[in-house]
Amino acid sequence: MRALVLEKKGELALREIALPLDVGPDDVRIAIHTVGVCGSDVHYYTHGAIGSYVVRAPMVLGHEASGTIVETGANVRTLKVGDRVCMEPGVPNLSSRATKLGIYNVDPDVSFWATPPVHGILAPQAVHPAAFTYRLPDNVSFAEGAMVEPFAIGMQAAARARIVPGDVAVVVGCGPIGIMIALAALAGGCSKVLISDFSAPKLEIAARYPGIVPVNIGEQSLVDAVAEATNKWGADIVFEASGSPKAFANLFDVVRPGGAVVLVGLPVEPVALNVPAAISKEVRIETVFRYANIFDRALQLIASGKVDLNPLITGTYAFDDSIEAFERAAAGKPEDVKLQILISSEKG
Repeated sequence: MRALVLEKKGELALREIALPLDVGPDDVRIAIHTVGVCGSDVHYYTHGAIGSYVVRAPMVLGHEASGTIVETGANVRTLKVGDRVCMEPGVPNLSSRATKLGIYNVDPDVSFWATPPVHGILAPQAVHPAAFTYRLPDNVSFAEGAMVEPFAIGMQAAARARIVPGDVAVVVGCGPIGIMIALAALAGGCSKVLISDFSAPKLEIAARYPGIVPVNIGEQSLVDAVAEATNKWGADIVFEASGSPKAFANLFDVVRPGGAVVLVGLPVEPVALNVPAAISKEVRIETVFRYANIFDRALQLIASGKVDLNPLITGTYAFDDSIEAFERAAAGKPEDVKLQILISSEKG
């Protein structure tokens, strides 16, 4: 099967590769339609590794996807051929203690698309468990279906924050995940969300959403902006979504006493954390790694019309131009939020 293969760090190829397509009794086979280009995919391309996950053999990229079911296993009753679907890319060990505790996202045995050594789905077809495959409502497009995966991270962050209606939140980092977090926080009850970055184009895109207040930290201190917005009290919740070590320096200056800091961005190296500042305010610290038991709720929120992710899709490429899409993503154009690749030309 022809797929987009990361041969090694810095080298991509569109070529034939053998991929497993046997459909088990609890599986479905999916004709892939749309695949989002994720920051982790790009990081594997540019760096060859993320932490302990190292690309040691050719690997198919891609894990944000939607498509159409073309075959179902003998035990599958909830889905049928022809259903338009999106797929949760991480499949845990259902017998693991993490899964039984409801935190399967941190199951050490999880198999996650495009995480070494597991192949991704930038290919015409893929096989996936029906239990982690979700039917798209008629009013949700394939493009939106491929956005459910990154939005689920925003939903996980909002859930971990324990939002109280009316809360004021801050999101540090206006990349794709940062904007997803801001939208999820608003949907979860925040009255407004300040989002900070150096990128004026990304901040302009985020500011199109009612309730999101952009803060260009090249022009204004985030501490000052939050003080002004909260009468010097501080934000109820601060989401760190940049992964930049510099962002950790003033996190506890931005959050209110008794507030919460939610760490989502993943720094490449260990960072310094001002523990005395956190303790003096009794700040609650939460962490986010992917998501669990939230994928279907993310899809339902999109389908309700309360969250519109279409403005975040800033470029669409044909499958034959996949390498060009990754090169553009790696270039990090400030006006780009989410790039997508069309495997199929089917409409919907």
